[in-house]
Amino acid sequence: MKRIQVVTMGCSKNRVDSEHLMRVLQERGYELVPETVDLSSGRVDEVIINTCGFIQDAKEESINAILEAVEAKKEGLVQKVSVFGCLSQRYRSELPPEIPEVDEWNGVLTFDTLGRVLTTPKHYAYLKIAEGCDRSCSYCAIPMIRGPHVSVPMEQLVAESKLLAAQGVKELIVIAQDTTYYGLDLYGKRRLGELLARLAEIDGIEWIRLHYSYPAGFPEDVLRVMADNPKICPYIDIPLQHSADKVLAMMRRGVDGRQTRELVARMRQLVPGVVLRTTLIVGHPGEGEAEFRDLLDFVQECRFERLGAFQYSEEEGTYGAIHYKDDIPAEVKQERYDRLMELQSGISLAFNQSRVGTRTRVLVDSVSGDGILVARSQTESPEVDGEILIKGTAPVGQFADVTITGADEYDLIAEL
Repeated sequence: MKRIQVVTMGCSKNRVDSEHLMRVLQERGYELVPETVDLSSGRVDEVIINTCGFIQDAKEESINAILEAVEAKKEGLVQKVSVFGCLSQRYRSELPPEIPEVDEWNGVLTFDTLGRVLTTPKHYAYLKIAEGCDRSCSYCAIPMIRGPHVSVPMEQLVAESKLLAAQGVKELIVIAQDTTYYGLDLYGKRRLGELLARLAEIDGIEWIRLHYSYPAGFPEDVLRVMADNPKICPYIDIPLQHSADKVLAMMRRGVDGRQTRELVARMRQLVPGVVLRTTLIVGHPGEGEAEFRDLLDFVQECRFERLGAFQYSEEEGTYGAIHYKDDIPAEVKQERYDRLMELQSGISLAFNQSRVGTRTRVLVDSVSGDGILVARSQTESPEVDGEILIKGTAPVGQFADVTITGADEYDLIAEL
């Protein structure tokens, strides 16, 4: 039996692609070797690398993973190296001559199968509801790589979720390049709210979490479903990218600063206690000191519970690379990034401290080496947010009730 290791780079959407591929390989009789197994162990016959091609750092990580596998092949530790995913789709003519030791190059692969081999802990899973993107954001290469938005039929998503629930999955994390666009291509209207309600009806699924939503045309019925259904986590991941009119227009986001602020206010109004996670970009062409000050004011006003940021990097082939000049110096981008994250650090700390003394329900993800339970509530998403650290004993993958006793800007301390 050939032993194959699938290595996944990049985002959770890539993870789902790898999980479907692993199911196909398993059905064909291959032995799957965990990604944590080192190639020097001699336990891997073939390596398949699912690459990311989104930004420069991600591309470099994927290239390094390929080179590491190629080096293992040269040393006779593995027999074959195959590559697929976003990076190889984007550079399918440039990469093969540069790394000829790779045996097989493929672009983006999709799999028409409901079954998956979960690489997450068994109690949560990512549910990818669409592929591709119809947006034209100036900085983003994803539409070039993944193509136009294609929604997965609702019945197929419900069937897949029922299979996941039967495997013990308790939390679904709904993802796509743009989840709020769901249904427009298939049904002529946005049907994300209806999908969330359907998923909440599945026995065994206790939490449903929404990621990668988009501000332009955000479907308000999603907020009503979230407010009315206790299974829908009061949590929205919505990358807003900026707040200044000039920058948003140059980013081609389809909203201005006023509309962005109004959307945040509407979310907080319709879903009391909602936790908002956003992503912002500093140093985009057109961002002067006045625009950056607007961004700082926006963050101070909205007080996002979770916030990440990127420094703009020009990506070849994008609208921004073709039409704009990346003329903001690297040291200015870094200085703005530092100022933004320093502001957010205080906001995150204040939010976490406000939870001290409260009781909450958590899902136990793991146990650390020193016996501390690592858990999350409805307001923390795995891999991207902080954790709730608990002294005590409780089963992994099960729910528990805790009291928050301490906090820093990232993590919380709790007692059963």
